[in-house]
Amino acid sequence: MLAAAWRLSQRAVASPLLATGRSQIQSPFPTMASLSPAAASPKRLRVYSSAAAADGDGAGSGKRVGTHNGSFHCDEALGCFLIRLTSQFAGADVVRTRDAQILDTLDAVLDVGGVYDPNRHRYDHHQKGFSEVFGHGFNTKLSSAGLVYKHFGKEIIAKELGVNEDHEDVHRLYLAIYKSFVEALDAIDNGINQYDTDQPPKYVNNTHLSSRVGRLNPDWTDPDQSPEKENAAFQQAMMLAGSEFMESVRFHVKSWLPARSIVLECLLSRGKVDPSGEIMVLDRFCPWKLHLFELEEELKIDPLTKMRGARAGECKLSVLLLTGSRAERLCQRSGGA
Repeated sequence: MLAAAWRLSQRAVASPLLATGRSQIQSPFPTMASLSPAAASPKRLRVYSSAAAADGDGAGSGKRVGTHNGSFHCDEALGCFLIRLTSQFAGADVVRTRDAQILDTLDAVLDVGGVYDPNRHRYDHHQKGFSEVFGHGFNTKLSSAGLVYKHFGKEIIAKELGVNEDHEDVHRLYLAIYKSFVEALDAIDNGINQYDTDQPPKYVNNTHLSSRVGRLNPDWTDPDQSPEKENAAFQQAMMLAGSEFMESVRFHVKSWLPARSIVLECLLSRGKVDPSGEIMVLDRFCPWKLHLFELEEELKIDPLTKMRGARAGECKLSVLLLTGSRAERLCQRSGGA
């Protein structure tokens, strides 16, 4: 029965989720084929110190975005990168200062100033009583990167997709990219542990993006501790954080979203495989597990599907038996186990 149900169709994905904007999904980054940190940010990038801001030296003709000087972290580096991807702040110069009088003159301020007011483009999270979260089921307190993403993420994603901000794929990617990329930066910056436990970690992980950005700060042993050296390092941090963010967007557009569409199509057509609706055949390979579990919950599938076809080429017949824990996999190869 299962062998008869196995289908190896190569027809184009025809999910209603992608019924519009199909051409954008097929080639979402026509101008970003060879994405590099320098190419990922719009127009030129100038980072300068409070002294230059005070006397006007080095200031560009466009908008100015401020953040603090001194040691930097991943959240303000990414936040400054993201806000410069918007139409309103494209190509803005970045001013690094803690001088309140200078900050008041800037068009946007991130991670400094003690104010969160999106109407004035003030995006700090250090002040007493701050408790802003992303929403949509996410409860992690936001950093400056999360604040900028919350208010401008849809615009940034819509530009890369080439569709309007109200397109359903924009909202779906907006949530997925926050979950898979931005939320961790918010949590790390706010000192939130990944697990609810008082036990010490079994190992130290200093390879994540926040750590790598932190290591770009000038070392205390470096004889050159000038603002110019520090600003150059911050510019490098912006490019590192920004390029990895754009890589995440590109992955979600080119891989994650089409895979979700395939799983959805197969899930919705499961009644054609077996009248019980409990058997779904995945008729072509794609990353499926996370999509399937999320779609079952989102669509309130009941009863849950119990068997799924899997990867052609690995097995002549590959069946996933999902128990209550959804942890068992039985792979039956022709001619043996």
